[in-house]
Amino acid sequence: MAIHNENPFEREICEHLAANGWLYSPNDAGYDRARALFPEDVFAWLEATQPETLAKAVRSESRERDREALLDRLVKSLDAPFEASGGQQGGTLAVLRRGFTNVPHTFRMAQFKPADDLNPTTTDAYAQMRVRVMRQVHYSTKNQNSIDLVLFVNGLPVATIELKTDFTQSVQNAITQYRQDRQPKGEPLLGFGRRALVHFAVSNREVHMTTKLEGESTRFLHFNRGDNGRSGNPANAESSSTSYLWERVLQRDAWLDILGRFMHLQVSKSVDPVTGEVQKRETLLFPRFHQWESVTHLIDAARTEGPGHRYLIQHSAGSGKTNSIAWTAHQLSTLHHPDGAKAFDSVIVVTDRTVLDSQLQDAIKQIDAKSGVVVAIDAAGSGSKSERLAAALTAKAPIIVVTIQTFGFVAEKLGTLPDHSFAIIADEAHSSQTGTTASKVKQVLSPDEAADLDDGGEVDMEALLALQMESRANATNISYFAYTATPKAKTLELFGRKDADGKPRPFHLYTMQQAIEEGFILDVLKNYTPYKVAFKLAHAGQEYDADAPLVDRSAAVKQLMNWVKLHDFNISQKVRIIVEHFRSNVAWRLDGRAKAMVVTGSRMEAVRYKLALDAYLAESGYTDLNALVAFSGEVRDAQSGPEPFTESNMNQGVKGRSLPQAFESDDYQVMLVANKFQTGFDQPLLVAMYVDKKLSGVTAVQTLSRLNRTATGKDFTCVLDFVNDPEVIRESFEPYFRDARLSDVSDPNVVVDLRAKLDAYGVWEWHEVEAAATAQLLAKGNNAYFAAIEPGRSRFVTRLQAALNDHDAAEAERLYLFRSDLTAYVNAYDFLSQVINFESTDLEKLSIYSRGLARLIREENMRVPIDLAGVQLVSYSIKKLPDAALGLEGDVELDPQTETGTKAPKDPDLVLLEEAVEQLNQLFDSTDFTDADFVGMATHVAGKVRENDQIREQRAANSEKQFLASPDLATAVVTAIIAARENNGKMADELFDDQAKLTQFVSIIGKLLYRRGDEAA
Repeated sequence: MAIHNENPFEREICEHLAANGWLYSPNDAGYDRARALFPEDVFAWLEATQPETLAKAVRSESRERDREALLDRLVKSLDAPFEASGGQQGGTLAVLRRGFTNVPHTFRMAQFKPADDLNPTTTDAYAQMRVRVMRQVHYSTKNQNSIDLVLFVNGLPVATIELKTDFTQSVQNAITQYRQDRQPKGEPLLGFGRRALVHFAVSNREVHMTTKLEGESTRFLHFNRGDNGRSGNPANAESSSTSYLWERVLQRDAWLDILGRFMHLQVSKSVDPVTGEVQKRETLLFPRFHQWESVTHLIDAARTEGPGHRYLIQHSAGSGKTNSIAWTAHQLSTLHHPDGAKAFDSVIVVTDRTVLDSQLQDAIKQIDAKSGVVVAIDAAGSGSKSERLAAALTAKAPIIVVTIQTFGFVAEKLGTLPDHSFAIIADEAHSSQTGTTASKVKQVLSPDEAADLDDGGEVDMEALLALQMESRANATNISYFAYTATPKAKTLELFGRKDADGKPRPFHLYTMQQAIEEGFILDVLKNYTPYKVAFKLAHAGQEYDADAPLVDRSAAVKQLMNWVKLHDFNISQKVRIIVEHFRSNVAWRLDGRAKAMVVTGSRMEAVRYKLALDAYLAESGYTDLNALVAFSGEVRDAQSGPEPFTESNMNQGVKGRSLPQAFESDDYQVMLVANKFQTGFDQPLLVAMYVDKKLSGVTAVQTLSRLNRTATGKDFTCVLDFVNDPEVIRESFEPYFRDARLSDVSDPNVVVDLRAKLDAYGVWEWHEVEAAATAQLLAKGNNAYFAAIEPGRSRFVTRLQAALNDHDAAEAERLYLFRSDLTAYVNAYDFLSQVINFESTDLEKLSIYSRGLARLIREENMRVPIDLAGVQLVSYSIKKLPDAALGLEGDVELDPQTETGTKAPKDPDLVLLEEAVEQLNQLFDSTDFTDADFVGMATHVAGKVRENDQIREQRAANSEKQFLASPDLATAVVTAIIAARENNGKMADELFDDQAKLTQFVSIIGKLLYRRGDEAA
């Protein structure tokens, strides 16, 4: 029955190919099993393209003998070892590209499509290429096994296809057949790279492929189009869902292009993350469908449209972006118009993927047999980076690879070469930003992103690329190709292509959902566990009355939250949960090599986490767990130690290794991070993430996605989150689960409206704006620039201080709104001026002025530190909540810039510090707290212990540290708990059941008594 059903399926494919330029053999007559060749096409090709050389090699008087000798020599070349670095490489690809020699004659075995039409000889040779499909090929000399279809090029087999109809079987049956019945040993057709280069398992619904048959270990990859963002293929009412394979991929020109310009051998050495063994792996790269489709569509568009366009490629992690970028770069660098003119003088690849330039070099050597095509500016060489970059651009080097940091030089040099055309490929890889690059990048970052950057963080390529597009909307000699898995709204609008509704969309899409369903990445939200932290604060000491100074509630809350996050009790409780969870649920996975990352909110938090974790491990006697801490620069924390903390002095055991290298080893299981390595860091052994930092939007997606890399045996990840709302995390992932899209497009009038609002505040005089712009544009230096801004800054500060002193909340709110609108203007103009030519120098001048003023009056530059000496943590609870079900639908849109400014900030609600403390208590108080719970117990016990004369005397005579260490204090607290048990039984039992919690409770009571003395209630 299966054979009956497969026959029409075979016939449909073959007849379509035969009608579209393929030769068709309905059976395997003429196939040479021993040599795995179709000799008829070998000699037909040679006769059509090299008749004179063939006549010398195959003489009429010894025709059959000479033909056999020539075929044997061809087979020897096909069976030669691989040499991935170029030269005389063995295998089918090498013979197709380089030909073979039968001394003294050399024969070409293929002519791939030339870059232009200038050489009629090569054009004619390409027309002579013989592509053939053959049915039911009996390939073995040992048995009568047959393969449904074999594809040939000039007599050399290049692909096999096993077909299954979905009436009775599935694509998995074809895969099983390859694994169990298609053993490559002793079979020339099936040997890796020696004959057939790729093997397809095909059903009516799905296509999978592999380039290496290894029995049961054979790994097949999906070769499906995707179905509305999911895996699989869309239904086809007129044919099979997989008809794209023979209609598009096997279209004659497309198929030969894949063999000639995509496929190449990649040899890599790596340490297996699970077994630790050094492995050398030869991989014959055949593009996955989305890679092939995206590259070919990009090249076709660039050929048609020419320079001056923008392309957004939204490909999920796990999509193989490195290879996609390499193929795109190479093909753009060789793209010619029919008249022979190059489409782009140079292709500039901006990335921090260190493997990309070497992969490009190797691929190009195999495809074109050329060296020196790729110039890596950050590689070792003479002269400065800028000098070498200028030389490469002037010399029109085909491909130039630069880092994100070096891209600033690129933007400057491109402006000096208006007669050159460039293609810029931007990889989304993240990298720490320092020095000049960092200061420039801040111009296009949100306040939160800028704060992260100041704290040693990382920014993505999107921000820098947007900044450096200095030619704005009128760049006609530069095309941009932006690769990202998580485009922001601005990136979509800047690089996206408008659909029928006028909304920008990616040029090409490979979704996170499809990558997960196809098994290339893991679903990091599958095991997500939130924790609820609840606490109460008390403030003692300074009295406040009606004349007490006012504070901005939001500023007070931020400083109090930071105080709580850094509190030793808060960190120690979380460290205990992290360590015990890791040991019980994670450490044993991946043969004991599983790792975890702890994401902290700041460099100081990372330092204190490391100290607390090391202390807990020592106290617990856990010698099988070690942690690294990653942060930039140095951290001064007098509470933790007199000397500055650095990565070097806190990671004593790395022994000269980089932190990623040390973390990959078995020496370390946990890495604590503060911005650094939070994004753009690939470690497949990461199984767990413990989050103690507010995350949302693209940052949440990029951070949690550190877990999604696959490894041998890795089928589980987990996230424990101490601070984030699960719904916020889910909403952050939604726009990127399928495709990122905008709900609308930006309104360019927002810039004009914002200027009108800002003028009305009366903070500046226009001559000051003119002076600041002149100083900046004529490079007069920062002194002249900020001197022009100073009067405006002074007016703002004077008016705000007066409002605070006079308790004029309305005026203070107006000034806070001005500050918010000022930042909104800078961001809106920077973005929209890259899309729209405003044709207004005044708007540009105001942007230059506003950027400096916004920097001088932002909150952190004006904030007066609040005295927190009297704030005490009097109760604390951290509880595991039910695991969150974070299912994704992928039906959320990103919002563009359409409002006249930022959303109005929350009422600053100027309040006394006491009120800010109370707000925190209300906000973070758990519903589990009652009069009989933790707070009531603490108050009651503190009152009882305070009545103990011995305790009062010890408090007066000792330091706080000595007092807290007193066994009398512990005894008094325990006695008080027992006395309070009638009304606080639940809490008392919880304390007595957990010695660590009881110890911490004694410490809280002791600190409350010591710091408040007889006033403690």
